[in-house]
Parts: sequence; structure tokens; C-alpha cells
Amino acid sequence: MFTKETYIRRREQLRQKLGTGLVLIPGNQESPMNYPENTYHFRQDSTFLYFFGLQLPNMFGVIDIDENFDAIFADDIDIEDIIWMGPQPSVQDLAAGAGISMTAPRENLPGVVETAIKSGKRIHFTPPYRTDNQMWLSMLTGIKSGKIRQYASLELIRAIVSLRSVKEEAEIEEIEAACAIGYEMHVAAMKLAQPGVKEQEIAGFIEGIALSGGAGTSFPTILTQNGETLHNHNHSFLLEKGRLMIVDAGASSNGHYASDFTRTVPVGGKFSPKQKEIYDIVLAANNTAFSLTAPGVTYQSVHLAAARTIASGLKEIGLMKGDVDEAVAAGAHALFFPHGLGHMMGLDVHDMEDYGQIHVGYDEEIRPIDQFGTAYLRLGRRLQPGFVITNEPGIYFIPALLDKWEKEGLHRQFINYKKARTYLGFGGIRLEDDVLVTATGARLLGDRVPIKPEEVEAIVNGR
Repeated sequence: MFTKETYIRRREQLRQKLGTGLVLIPGNQESPMNYPENTYHFRQDSTFLYFFGLQLPNMFGVIDIDENFDAIFADDIDIEDIIWMGPQPSVQDLAAGAGISMTAPRENLPGVVETAIKSGKRIHFTPPYRTDNQMWLSMLTGIKSGKIRQYASLELIRAIVSLRSVKEEAEIEEIEAACAIGYEMHVAAMKLAQPGVKEQEIAGFIEGIALSGGAGTSFPTILTQNGETLHNHNHSFLLEKGRLMIVDAGASSNGHYASDFTRTVPVGGKFSPKQKEIYDIVLAANNTAFSLTAPGVTYQSVHLAAARTIASGLKEIGLMKGDVDEAVAAGAHALFFPHGLGHMMGLDVHDMEDYGQIHVGYDEEIRPIDQFGTAYLRLGRRLQPGFVITNEPGIYFIPALLDKWEKEGLHRQFINYKKARTYLGFGGIRLEDDVLVTATGARLLGDRVPIKPEEVEAIVNGR
């Protein structure tokens, strides 16, 4: 937890932004894996963490703006809990650490909400993403469970997004801690990228690093020599000499803030000339995007600049043709770069995505571009100092997509399909860094994971 003053300040800032109403912030409950007592590792809801900081299940937070009080509704443990868990602090003591003096058993919560509704108060909550909280909110508000998301408070969503988008110094320190663990994970993966090693072995090893240094991974690890599948969680293959291994992995700090890096490694320690050509284009796109990242710049424009760098590089080696600007405007580059440049990051690896990405990554000024590839860009709006974002361009050779586009005759004036077919089996390359937008530009968070091709080769070869 941060200091109690941090949570008091955050809740006061929320009051100022909303002005009126009762805010309901459910914490998460335990979630069974295969029977009730065998639960997944508990992870608290990020909104609850942001305003209350308590990493315990079955808690419910309330912020009453009109009556100017905050409360935690939760039950103290009983003797059976003590037998299995040992002595635990009381709910009152825990709440005091977040600057809250009002606590009550969870069974008292329905009466509080009922009174607020009868008095005509506006009830605010964010869209629930877990069924148990969806049911709780339905029971408290009287809204049918299947319609509860439709009644989420847009005012609350916008208020929280404006607060959480700009990271406090203490939050940046937590993200840097997660980045330090992420650095160790990726260097370890590079060292293990040898022919005959099972992908699962490497994934398990680096996830162990995440657990030994923090709260585990910030998302399920992507580690594969079949990198043309963007989110490939299948770790069942043996690494083959000469293939490319993509590792997209991050750590969660003990304070539950995320890191998210991607590196692409030659199995056995040597990029082929063909691989290095593509790698250099992706690295150029990454560096171009970072150089353009600054306050007041839209990340949509940075994404398109990275796309032009990729299209230009692919044109130089004969995979694309024609006017680069026209090709990107038409979306032809998305055959090779079919995703967005990056996203917000913080307590969530895709920060605040549970509120609806349209509210996090866009605003009334900047709207998504409805075009294959660019439509997947999660962050398009103008950058502000304090934003933490990812920068992750890539190039992939996806057989099914290439077949589809060629059959449909798409973008023939920009794509050399004959040459592109010679790259089937290549896989993919993605290079991702975590970036803090500063007052004057941007800086990388954490030490940069080795990214120059000669650096990566040296690590794989044990030098």
C-alpha cells in the first residue's frame, strides 16, 4: 500500500470531479479453479486497489460524495479462519491504513444503498467484469443482472480515467520495480533460447522469476517460435535452430503495477540475413515511435509514423511497392503489421481496459480509425505528461491472412505477394518497450532490455 494520505487524496479528487452521488466499488472475491476450496491466486480489482489499496477478498468500498464519508463493508475473520490463516488484522485496522474510519459488516451494505436510492441519489459504478460482482451490483441496485453494464456510470468512468491516466511518482516507482523484474525475465529467456529446449521450460523459468521478485506475471506469458500468431500461449514446441522466438512477457510488482516487454530472439544465437533485415525494420519503427512520443502528440499519429517506417523498410527489400504514404493510408501495411502500436499501462497491463477501451484510449477529439489493423490501436488520444504507455511495432507473415488478401486481390498495387510467399514459415518479430511521457518528451522505464541484434546474439551465445 501507499500512504493513507494517497488514498484520501485520490478519493477527494474523485469527489471533486463527480460532484454528487454514491460510488460503489466492489472488491474481487475468491475464484475457484476446479472446486470451491481450490482457488486461483487472488488478485484484487484495480479500481478498488487505486482508491483503497487493500489486497483482500470480499471487501466492498463506498464513497458517498453528498454525505462526505467513505466506508469499507467487509466481515472480520472467525476462529476457523484463524486456524487456517493465523491471526489477521481487523477490518477496522485495515481500513484505517487507507484513511477510512467507517467500517461495517457486508450484510449492512444493501440497506445503505437502498436508502441512497430512495433519497434520489445518483448511484455510480463501473462496468463489472466478474459475474459475482455483476450479481452483487444487481442485487444492490435492483437492475437486472444482464443489463447491469448498460447502467455503468459514464461520469465515473471518465473521472477515474482522468485520474489514473496520469501516474503519480509513487506509481512510477512501482512500475520501474516491475520493469526491473521484466528485464531479468527477458535476459533469462534469451540465455535459454537454444535448439531442443522446450518453450514450456523457458516460460516456466521466467514466470518463476516474476514470482520470486514480485506478485507474478502481469499477464499470461506469450513465448513461441510461431510468432506469426500474435497472442500465442501454446508453449508445447521444441525450439529449432534458426527459428525466431518471440517473448512477450511482463511482471507485476508487489504493489500490483505492471511491466510489459517483448523481444525476438534467434534460436541458437544468430540472425540470418533475411531475419536481420526484418528485425532492423521493426527496430527502426520502435525507435521512430519513441522519438516522436511527447506531450500534445496523438498516439494515433505516432502509430501511423511507425506504420510508414515499416512500409518504407518493406519497400526497400521488395515486399511492398508504390507510394508509402498512400499504402499506409489504404491500410496495406496491415498485412504485415496488423495491430496497434501500444496501450496504456499501470495497475493493469492494458490499463483500465475494463472501463471500455474507447473511454481510455480515445476522446471526443481523437476517434478510432475503422480500418483493419489500425482499428486495433488501443491508444490514440493526445499524450500527457505522466502517461505510461507501450511501444510495440511488429512485422508478421501470417499464412491465412496472406492467402485471404491475395485471393481477394487486396492492395496489389502496394504488396508483392509473390515475394511475401517466400517468407511463409518466417514467423514474426515484435519489439516492445515501456515508456513514460515526460514534460518535454519521453523516457524508457527501467533499463532497456537488450534490443540491438548484436546484443541479443551475444546473450544467446553466452557472451
